[in-house]
Amino acid sequence: MKISVVIITFNEERNIERCLKSVQAIADEILVLDSFSTDHTKAICERYGVRFLTNPFEGHIQQKNKAWQLATGDYVLSLDADEALTKELEQSIAKLKNEEKPLTGYRMNRLTNYCGSWIKHSGWYPDTKLRLFQHGKGEWGGVNPHDRFELHGNEETALLNGDLLHYSYYTKEDHFKQIEYFSKIAASELFQKGKKVSSLHMYGKVVWQFFKNLLFKSGWRDGIAGWNIAKRSAFATYRKYSILKELHKNG
Repeated sequence: MKISVVIITFNEERNIERCLKSVQAIADEILVLDSFSTDHTKAICERYGVRFLTNPFEGHIQQKNKAWQLATGDYVLSLDADEALTKELEQSIAKLKNEEKPLTGYRMNRLTNYCGSWIKHSGWYPDTKLRLFQHGKGEWGGVNPHDRFELHGNEETALLNGDLLHYSYYTKEDHFKQIEYFSKIAASELFQKGKKVSSLHMYGKVVWQFFKNLLFKSGWRDGIAGWNIAKRSAFATYRKYSILKELHKNG
């Protein structure tokens, strides 16, 4: 099994080195598809000898599909720049390289670090992702910015041991910035699909999002971090639908 690690980037100097270090032992190729970063992302990548390519950003789904299509390996491990393999996950993938009949796809649990705390509840863990897959056997789908990899047909997959570490937000300001960014993308996607929402429906979704994260997803067990995640997830829902309403109002 020859593995191409593919990563999409834009101004990821804070994260990219950690990601690259974590895959060095298992990657036969590391391909970074960048959206014309203006920071030191390119310089850091060049120190690790990656294939560094550029492509205009048209959406997370489109960029990730472009990235795996450029890869040369039999299998593709698709990561975000703010992710890294644990040692256990690295070893699980290393074992696969000698498998005579590997499966089409492999899933892994993602563990998120939120403002310095590892989140084990709040609906954020295990957050299982299909990230290692046979080249050409599927594609990225979903609705931007919430992408997911979908295999063609009913292919067999397996869950790997070890976690994919996700360094999501370093500060609450990072979170609010991302909420605004993602809300605009999601609202635009819904608007283009002709989706509408009433004020009653919108506020019902906001309230449900808060209690779902805090109570039904056991966010309270994550302490103050869980409380903040519940509040900000509810706010993210509000922003997405309020922007959608504004788009319809303005035509």
